[in-house]
Amino acid sequence: MKIEVLANDDAVAKAAAGVIASQARAAVAARGVFTLAVSGGKTPWAMLKDLASEEVPWSQVHVFQIDERIAPDGDPDRNLTHLHESLITRGGNAPIPKENIHAMPVNAADPVEGAKEYEQTLREFCGNPPVLDMAHLGLGPDGHTASLIPGDPVLEVNDRDVALTDPVNLYQNRRRMTLTYPMINRSRQIMWLATGAAKIPMIVKLKAADPTIPGGRIAQENALLLTDTTAGSGL
Repeated sequence: MKIEVLANDDAVAKAAAGVIASQARAAVAARGVFTLAVSGGKTPWAMLKDLASEEVPWSQVHVFQIDERIAPDGDPDRNLTHLHESLITRGGNAPIPKENIHAMPVNAADPVEGAKEYEQTLREFCGNPPVLDMAHLGLGPDGHTASLIPGDPVLEVNDRDVALTDPVNLYQNRRRMTLTYPMINRSRQIMWLATGAAKIPMIVKLKAADPTIPGGRIAQENALLLTDTTAGSGL
């Protein structure tokens, strides 16, 4: 895994936007399309706002979700709400076609069927089996990434590309839909954003590919970690 330590959150967000834009141009030149899956979080929303001002072939970019909370449309808990605000409405006004943003169908009558539906969407745009050009990940203070949560049965799902977390033991009061290890690990590139003092112990474990944290089980061969001087001080 390649690691870059930058000055602060803003610098991390800007650098990440530059990486995505560069990868988008290269992917479109090579294959005619760029497929990106994004996670939630304060720095990622800044990243998307910065991305909107980059040179990106937007009509050939398809954006997917790494994970999403099961909550009503427009709910502030929804990653999709912030994705739209950051990339399109209140942020950078990126000229991406609305239909190129593929929301996880978390409000399907049957969430299990919703997960299967999202798998089909991924196959339609990313091949069979689906391969993302880039998966953007965050790292929680407990070592979780996506909605791959410590102790949740979703960690052991290896026969599906999209799955649901435990309906009983809810993480932060919400059940979630998430891409699984097989789906994330097939990505052509994985980009981590992790900043702040709370992430220091987990970044150390991530770098060591420590399987005791969910993030440690993500493939590192084509991975890039962008972090700030505070979080990177433990490296």
